[in-house]
Amino acid sequence: MKDTLFLNARLPKIGIRPIIDGRRNGVRESLENTTMGMARRVKKLLEANLRYPNGAPVECVIADTTIGGVAEAARCAEKFAREGVGLTISVTPCWCYGSETIDMDPFMPKAIWGFNGTERPGAVYLAAALAGHNQKGLPAFGIYGRDVQDAGDEKIPDDVAQKILQFARAGMAVALMRGKSYLSIGNVSMGIAGSIVDPHFFESYLGMRCEYVDMSEITRRIEEVIYDQEEYARAMQWVKENCKEGADRNPPDKQAGWEQKDNEWSTSVKMALICRDLMVGNPRLADMGYKEEAEGHNALAAGFQGQRQWTDHFPNGDFMEAILNSSFDWNGIRRPYIMATENDSLNGVAMLFGYLLTNTAQVFADVRTFWSPAAVKRVTGKELEGIAAGGIIHLINSGAAALDGSGRMLKDGRPAMKPFWEIAPEDVKACLEATTWWPAVREYFRGGGFSSKFVTKGGMPITLSRVNIIKGLGPVLQIAEGYTVELPEDIHRVLDDRTDPSWPTTWFAPRLTGKGAFTDVYSVMNNWGANHGAFSYGHIGADLITLASILRIPVCMHNVPPERIFRPSAWSAFGTEDLEGADYRACRNFGPLYGKY
Repeated sequence: MKDTLFLNARLPKIGIRPIIDGRRNGVRESLENTTMGMARRVKKLLEANLRYPNGAPVECVIADTTIGGVAEAARCAEKFAREGVGLTISVTPCWCYGSETIDMDPFMPKAIWGFNGTERPGAVYLAAALAGHNQKGLPAFGIYGRDVQDAGDEKIPDDVAQKILQFARAGMAVALMRGKSYLSIGNVSMGIAGSIVDPHFFESYLGMRCEYVDMSEITRRIEEVIYDQEEYARAMQWVKENCKEGADRNPPDKQAGWEQKDNEWSTSVKMALICRDLMVGNPRLADMGYKEEAEGHNALAAGFQGQRQWTDHFPNGDFMEAILNSSFDWNGIRRPYIMATENDSLNGVAMLFGYLLTNTAQVFADVRTFWSPAAVKRVTGKELEGIAAGGIIHLINSGAAALDGSGRMLKDGRPAMKPFWEIAPEDVKACLEATTWWPAVREYFRGGGFSSKFVTKGGMPITLSRVNIIKGLGPVLQIAEGYTVELPEDIHRVLDDRTDPSWPTTWFAPRLTGKGAFTDVYSVMNNWGANHGAFSYGHIGADLITLASILRIPVCMHNVPPERIFRPSAWSAFGTEDLEGADYRACRNFGPLYGKY
């Protein structure tokens, strides 16, 4: 089933290009079945393991014939354009004519699997074709099995399958972003540079456009009732039944009465409806006579400024941000939206990357505090133990923390965050029961509102990431794989109460390597490039690195094992010892993916 809310473009397909030795009179004829068989097996692998954001299996398209020369390559390209292909994988068991058969589309992520066999030199074609790609400035990923296979072996080796899937996940993310929008609702929040939305970055690196809406549009739609009133009534009933309020921690003279709080709930729910409609549109508005508003802004991600001009007068955006980023609401279980707190578009991009690679909700957070073992011992009298023994980082923010991030969903009996099609009603119930909605601290939010509060379950593998822009360098990506930590209550309570205990808390222990930015937990915190980060379920650092290389965004810190790193073959020409430096040099050399528009 196609998700009509996944914007206004057909879902991209993966194109599979079976490449063959073009020599007739016996050579080509003997390879036809083998070559097409490789293509069909790759198609089966991809469709069995990858899904679109709407939950449907990824679709693959195979060229009508094997490709032995430039004419057949052109016919394949025409078919792929007609079918909406967004990335390509070429496969071959043999020698073929390199520059005559390669994919020449400069914006198409591309990979080549050359069969490792002795009967026919598939590896020779792979090397020749990659050399051609690199010489022409069209980086491609090379896939070559570690072990020699017999010519008739129809198995895709595990190492080959891993690389095919890693490339395809990243390439699909690139294809899904292209042509979509980032919607800036408001402008710069409290001088946070990430909320200075940079259209050059979005257009040149991501293939996205930027859309801008003043926050007064929310006020207009509230006052003129430009939202689905039936849905609003349903949403309010759901909130009353599922969103339990926490204690009001404001001083007595700053606490609002129940009537005012009810009004703040009403406004908060309307904000969620309206900001979603601003992102993706809503056909119900057209039925109400608002055809322009019904279109939306084709936004795959958005950000809400909030502070201070909005929150000094109106309820904050915490409920709106948290519920949109979650995988469920009053309409049931659904795909999450990407909505960045404080309009931090760069953290929104990190959320977008994680979402497109995993199809799971993303959690926006301040990278707030490093707690060393000594500091914890000083303030609590207790020792940190287990994976927290070297110290922990407090991830906490009042806004866009998806309720999925509470870790109350279960996968194989362990805390997890899941694609919406795997989420069960009991998962939703558990997340809602773990969350309280505390009246906003009016010291920060004069207009009131409600902030979600949960404490993330321990033991979840997560990946924290962040995009930063450096003048003279451009965008860089930071990655830290690690685990959520569940602290003993007597330690958690003391630490949590030292900041704002009405906000969602995740205790994070990054995986250490003993080197560089991952020498210790302090080094991770000390090298983090901004006040925000986004975390995704699972250790997806390798996929993020592959995605970044396609977009030409260098990775400035990561703790991904070297054997999991997969970049285009051209990167080795920029150095094979200092891989971080080679990444920088390659990205600068080739420039942003869409920079030549």
